[in-house]
Amino acid sequence: MSKLYIYAGIAASCVMICIGIGAIVVGFDGRSTVRDELARERIVGTPDMKDVANEKVDTGQEARDFAAGMRVHTLEATKGQTYAEMPRFLDRNGKPTHDEKAAAIDPKSGEPVTNPAREIWVTETALATALNTSYFAENVATFAVVMGFALLLAGIGFLVLTLRLPWRRQKEEAAAKARAGQPALAS
Repeated sequence: MSKLYIYAGIAASCVMICIGIGAIVVGFDGRSTVRDELARERIVGTPDMKDVANEKVDTGQEARDFAAGMRVHTLEATKGQTYAEMPRFLDRNGKPTHDEKAAAIDPKSGEPVTNPAREIWVTETALATALNTSYFAENVATFAVVMGFALLLAGIGFLVLTLRLPWRRQKEEAAAKARAGQPALAS
């Protein structure tokens, strides 16, 4: 039965080591993919963006910083209003209104004229979400690498314990038999 435990311990250790190596490889590949995709887009921060001013955006953190800068620009363009705070329509004078009945009518579609400033928020939200997803993906990849190393080290540790403990027990049993076979000293 003890041989079964030894082989099971070896198998479990090898599985942990393999999963650890796999997690490390996938983590580094994921991190590289995020950075390559960001670099491919050739995003450069504007001079007023704190942490990415005039800098190429090619890491998850820089993507997050750029998204924060985009939000500032969008708030400036919409006079401090978010999408939900902005009136949905424009009236006949081109002023924003919440009242659909007071809205100007588009002659081509026959529908009320929508507030074009709200489209700025739609675009900003889509782009910021993509950039923040890059930040999240890079952090998940880093977590995978850390967990991979943890599994790798734990697997190696379990393997060492699995291989060392049976031999130690055999040595102790052999030493006990040798002591039992020696005559006791007379007093």
